[in-house]
Amino acid sequence: VHLIPVNPIREDGLNPKSRKRIMPDLLTEPPAIDPVYEAHIYCNIPTIAERSMEGHAPHYFKLVSVQVLIRHGDRYPLYAIPKTKRPDIDCMLLPSRKPSHPQLEAFIKHMSKGSAAQMDGSLSSLPRYPSHSLCEMGELTQTGVVQHLRNGQLLREIYINKHKLLLSDWTAKQLYLETTGKSRTLQSALALLYTFLPDFDWKKINMRHQWSTIFCSGSCDCPMRNHYLEEEQRRQYSLRVKNNDLEKIYVDMAKIVGIPTRQLRASNPIDSLLCYFCHNVSFPCTKTGCISMEHFKVIKRHQLEDERERQEKKLYFLYALLATHPLLNQTVNRLQRIAEGKKEEVFVLYSAHDVTLSPVLSALGITEARFPRFAARLVFELWQDGKRPKEHFIRILYNGADVTFQTSFCKDYYKRFSKPMCPLEKFVNFVKRDMFLVFNSTSYYDACRRRLL
Repeated sequence: VHLIPVNPIREDGLNPKSRKRIMPDLLTEPPAIDPVYEAHIYCNIPTIAERSMEGHAPHYFKLVSVQVLIRHGDRYPLYAIPKTKRPDIDCMLLPSRKPSHPQLEAFIKHMSKGSAAQMDGSLSSLPRYPSHSLCEMGELTQTGVVQHLRNGQLLREIYINKHKLLLSDWTAKQLYLETTGKSRTLQSALALLYTFLPDFDWKKINMRHQWSTIFCSGSCDCPMRNHYLEEEQRRQYSLRVKNNDLEKIYVDMAKIVGIPTRQLRASNPIDSLLCYFCHNVSFPCTKTGCISMEHFKVIKRHQLEDERERQEKKLYFLYALLATHPLLNQTVNRLQRIAEGKKEEVFVLYSAHDVTLSPVLSALGITEARFPRFAARLVFELWQDGKRPKEHFIRILYNGADVTFQTSFCKDYYKRFSKPMCPLEKFVNFVKRDMFLVFNSTSYYDACRRRLL
């Protein structure tokens, strides 16, 4: 029997009861976007214990592999608003400061002893944890570390304690770890692994470096992917130009900080303002005035409207299919090897960015998903049917919510069968063949070079 929770857990991990419930009226417009509520979800401040659906399966199913794709945790902005004081945030790790975690102190001690780890190339020169009294641009904050200590702990309780995916004598060959070359992604991966692994042994940590944010490895040459990305950027620009409210806000903010409007827009103020918002720091002021919550709301609302239009226009979807095929192909190949009985790389961790997770969600057809929050996680579980050991199934979870049947390749299966997961071959067929149908192609190489009419 496929049990459906009476009180479903939303993808952001919140219980629906925690918001005011309004009876739906099917004839009204879709609900208005609440930019402040959405920004809170994006910040993902660690407060209440998270409920999740990971590891749920009929008792006769055996978990044989878990592959996790994460976005790094909370970070300092990548851009500064010109002529304003940078947000005053401390990136030293202090267990006594909130938000904290019971294992934060032990994590700091352990990270300072990491000489035995195998780190690819430039990764070995990166710091293992944040340590500046005024954060550097893009640096992981204490909040970001705590978010991933919590992620690791949650996954450990399910996959290690309950399902015994890795035993106490686990080996380096059972892990596959890969991160981009940014300190925030390496540190996020280490925080998650520290609370996840049965015993964090530096000698067994072999971290690979991925130079591409879309993890395309040796298959990055794809002219049509770049073409769709350029088309998508044109769509974004066109939507922004049409938004009069947004233009007025930019003009007003540019006057406050005393720079041309174009320069303010180029400094991507939403990235900086989100940092003030997530850390509950007052927005910056000058002699002319202060940037206000109203400025923030208009820019955030436009960002959310842009995401909504992006889903409708499909240019991003075409980009996403080509951008994520190399990563999804690697995932599928590994799952097939494990289904055939290989015992290596049963736990995989890719530590990445919003620009990695977002196209993967789009390519899989998970259109209901929110834009990846800080410390977002996308999990692929591989299960073996205990009654028919040759049959393998997958579950896909986003921030703890089961999104398997939101995927384009498993929507119909759910309607006809009662199993609470998706046959592995449906995922394999999607990645090896169906991803290219919209391009009228049969291979990644061909789709990358064939222009749609």
